[in-house]
Amino acid sequence: MRWDDVCGGTVGLIEVRVVACVNGVMSGYGEASAKAAGVVIRELQEIAEFQQVYRLFDEIWHPDPRNVPVTMELMIGFAHTGSYVAGAFEGDVLVGASVGFLAARRTLHSHVTGAVIGRGIGYALKSHQRDWCLDRGLERITWTFDPLVRRNARFNLVKLGAMPEEYLEDFYGAMADAINEGDASDRLLAVWRLAGEGEAGRPGGVDAAGARVVLAEGAGGWPDMGAKRAGDVVLVGTPADVERLRRVDPAAGRAWRRAVREQLGGLMKAGGQVVGFTDRGEYVVVIN
Repeated sequence: MRWDDVCGGTVGLIEVRVVACVNGVMSGYGEASAKAAGVVIRELQEIAEFQQVYRLFDEIWHPDPRNVPVTMELMIGFAHTGSYVAGAFEGDVLVGASVGFLAARRTLHSHVTGAVIGRGIGYALKSHQRDWCLDRGLERITWTFDPLVRRNARFNLVKLGAMPEEYLEDFYGAMADAINEGDASDRLLAVWRLAGEGEAGRPGGVDAAGARVVLAEGAGGWPDMGAKRAGDVVLVGTPADVERLRRVDPAAGRAWRRAVREQLGGLMKAGGQVVGFTDRGEYVVVIN
């Protein structure tokens, strides 16, 4: 649904084959991803492990105590009742974690995922999550992410192949943490449809060569409105680094929130479908 919001309410921060999960430790493609990242990923069961996750998330988001990403009680409850609580370990040190819960329509909703950035740990966690779901006959993983955070959009849409299916305005209300404070909590609901065999499907090869840009990054990092929804395919840009922009120019950050809500949110509510993400940091939207 944060930091590297890898995916899930957060990293953000969002895969593979149907495989067995033995003693809570992943196998198959997820195992290869974890090995490449230099970690071991396993489901968590002990209070001391949940405390490590709590501390890790505190280091990532620096939240107000009343606005933590997930409480100890919820992690314990989720793990006990068969939902997903997993951690990535480098030796005895927790370097990433993900918490999700079972939802309707054979779905796992990945609520929060956070990890050390730049080492592939977020991808390894999502790979483990996918193995876990397939082993239980689940068909989809969903999570939310901030549409303004370009690196998370690229990770979710391009690397994983998940696609946004709903624009959610101010979904979590006011969020008191170091990453989100001072901005509305608009989110995209990402849906990752899990393939039966092999890797999950990647975004389709939509030709965006003739697409019209309806939102781009202008002078000083401010949003620049372009053409008015002309053509069947349009591009909605994102800021290069919205987290930095919020610190150095909060007004520009708020302007981006309004602009993306109007353009991307408006297109999706009118039936437009996000089908990809360009190397320049633009959502590719097909207008139906």
